[in-house]
Amino acid sequence: MIDLTINKTGLEHNIQKAKENNIIIPTFAQMQNPELIPGKILDRLQKAGLWDVDPVNLFRITWLNEAKEQGGLFQKVPNYVEIPSALSGVPCRIIAMAGKWFPTGCHKVGASFGCLAPRLVTGQFDTTYHHAVWPSTGNYCRGGAFNSKLLACDSVAILPQDMSRERFEWLQSIAGQVIATPGCESNVKEIFDKTWELKKDPTMMIFNQFSEMGNPLWHYNVTGTALATLFEAVKKPGDQFVGACFTSGSAGTMSAGDLLKERYPHLKLAVGEALQCPTILDNGFGGHRIEGIGDKHIPWVHNVKNTDMVIDIDDEDSQRLLRLFNTTEGQQYLREELHLEEEMIEKLTWLGISGIANVLCCIKMAKYYELGEHDVVGTVLTDSAVMYQSRTRELSEMYGEYTPVEAAKDHALHMLGLKTDHMLELTYPERKRVHNLKYYTWVEQQGMSVEDLNAQWYDTEHTWDAVHAQAKELDALIDAFNEETGLLKSL
Repeated sequence: MIDLTINKTGLEHNIQKAKENNIIIPTFAQMQNPELIPGKILDRLQKAGLWDVDPVNLFRITWLNEAKEQGGLFQKVPNYVEIPSALSGVPCRIIAMAGKWFPTGCHKVGASFGCLAPRLVTGQFDTTYHHAVWPSTGNYCRGGAFNSKLLACDSVAILPQDMSRERFEWLQSIAGQVIATPGCESNVKEIFDKTWELKKDPTMMIFNQFSEMGNPLWHYNVTGTALATLFEAVKKPGDQFVGACFTSGSAGTMSAGDLLKERYPHLKLAVGEALQCPTILDNGFGGHRIEGIGDKHIPWVHNVKNTDMVIDIDDEDSQRLLRLFNTTEGQQYLREELHLEEEMIEKLTWLGISGIANVLCCIKMAKYYELGEHDVVGTVLTDSAVMYQSRTRELSEMYGEYTPVEAAKDHALHMLGLKTDHMLELTYPERKRVHNLKYYTWVEQQGMSVEDLNAQWYDTEHTWDAVHAQAKELDALIDAFNEETGLLKSL
């Protein structure tokens, strides 16, 4: 459960800060259904850019933004990419919801909002005293720093030094402080070590996406609802929503799968990871290049008991396809050999590295279960290729000149050639084996209790279900906060 105890002093400070900075906080209900947003706020959004550092952009923390960089409002169906069978090599429908049209170009503004908002509207986080610390493998700290800026909070971003140059350049202009820790995407332990160091300062409040229940709270209620909305909007007669695949960064998106399994009981939920760091598959470890997911541990917020399958993706596949989708030569192949429409070729640039890995997980699931044309598998695209242009250039330096022939090879080897190796249907004992790995990170190292660990496995009603249901209680607190500021009344 998320602690919603009120700290009156901190709450008074936060209300005053919101008044001074014209901050109105959106509810989860508004993120699910932007039709609930007041008209005067819509008027302000029409004058604001998607990435503008303006508190009104808090209302764009939704999957239902229009695909516009400037002045966009909302639509009834999320932005998405449906992967054509000519590209995927499988007959089933793969629908991927796009994170590109969130502020910062990534859905992690949602997860970070879900973590910060409860402490802000209860006063546990005091904007006049605390710094919001965002430990991350990249996008979460970008979202946290952005939300902190909009909510008039000081922020500290922590991420591995080997992440893309674009991430660091953007953070320097938004976060109060940026800390680079040793290693790459899978060096999460080093990030945790830095947070323990910072915790010695009482003004530093840590928002750890791997353990903060606000992360799955947001994805269950907002991402899960949006994926269900997308399926209902695009389904054809006879179609069934049979699968969902999400690579595990913090595992927050896996809770979207929890909602989907409630609504579509036959749906199979898969978690993906890098083959170079097969922690879930066989307790393995190692470095990898799928930016956007973090490894060598099982996140506290992952409801492992509800996970049906693990699928490992070779990081070379995601790198090669990034090049295919984002170079002139690769796009020439897609146009002339696969006969893809220009709109589809453009939409393939909406796939960042982890989004590509998510789609590859869907393809492997489709091959494993021999899915047909009426079967639909869903996923999300965390970010887009915007954050990885430097990686594309590095690939050219590494592999040399790119040609349509090389593009054809990449498509054949790294997408069409996917097999059902390095994946596992999780039996009850196998799920429990994965769940038990949490002990070594969270109980031995991070101070969680064995009792809470066991409760996650044996008491779903008072753990996962209870957290998912807290959106309504949190919305009531947000409404009360906005009422106290008086800003909604004065619109």
